[in-house]
Amino acid sequence: MDKYSIGKAIAEIVGSINVTTDEPMKNHTSFQVGGPADIYVTPESAEHIIQVLEFCRQNNIPFFIMGRGSNLIVRDGGMKCVVIDTSKKFNNYTVDGETITADAGILLSKLANIALKHSLSGLEFASGIPGTLGGAVVMNAGAYGGEMSHVVEETLYIDRDGKNVLLNNTEHEFGYRSSILQKNGGVVLRTKVKLKKGDAESIKDLMNELNFRRKENQPLEYPSAGSIFKRPPGYYTGKLIEECGLKGYKYGGAEVSAKHCGFIVNTGGATAGDIINLIEYIKSTVMEKYGVLLETEVKIVGED
Repeated sequence: MDKYSIGKAIAEIVGSINVTTDEPMKNHTSFQVGGPADIYVTPESAEHIIQVLEFCRQNNIPFFIMGRGSNLIVRDGGMKCVVIDTSKKFNNYTVDGETITADAGILLSKLANIALKHSLSGLEFASGIPGTLGGAVVMNAGAYGGEMSHVVEETLYIDRDGKNVLLNNTEHEFGYRSSILQKNGGVVLRTKVKLKKGDAESIKDLMNELNFRRKENQPLEYPSAGSIFKRPPGYYTGKLIEECGLKGYKYGGAEVSAKHCGFIVNTGGATAGDIINLIEYIKSTVMEKYGVLLETEVKIVGED
């Protein structure tokens, strides 16, 4: 099947308004780079996702699940697969006492504000993280002393065989920016978070404080994907990079942020190739000077 036949078949499942071909991925990633996806799908429900995945499996068609694209670099050659974007329409939620159950595509910032509206504490740290709930669970996203492992009660996901599986907190096997879902390739459908009753004003004040600290210390004025590298044990990544003399170092339109060396920013006109080459240069420079191997936190996908 060619991409147009695949797109037509998937449109019969999810509706033609939710399927495009040759979709520029630079429009769907926070770095604003990346070539086209052969087929781009925006499902509206868990049933849509399950049916599209089953169609792909039955026809041996590669697929990729993405959220907001805030932790993603798509190479300039694009993606020769079906891209399923959960962040656009798959974002319903319910609140029951001190728990919120939400679809994987809901933005963390929205979820944090829902918690605030119901005077629930525990998601303040997530109010400025520009990703989706599903992606945050998969990578155990965190900031300012909080992380998803502290609040996730259970997650419903689809395994490689197309079966629905429910995980409790410990079954996620959360680690530093990791979970069992990274290892088994599970596709998150929805997650329940357990919070605590709190004072709305105190919750709001903490969210405002953390967001102010982000604006002061992170280059939010430029397209980026947040922290590029995981923190190596015993070191601070930004400090290592700065001590290598790489603050402000540029490769094409990609630059090591002068505001926070743990960030690479798109200063305008950067390609995915620029960013990836800069990442590799940083890794080799830090390894040569300090013998420390930097591991990327961002995911790099697609064709050169």
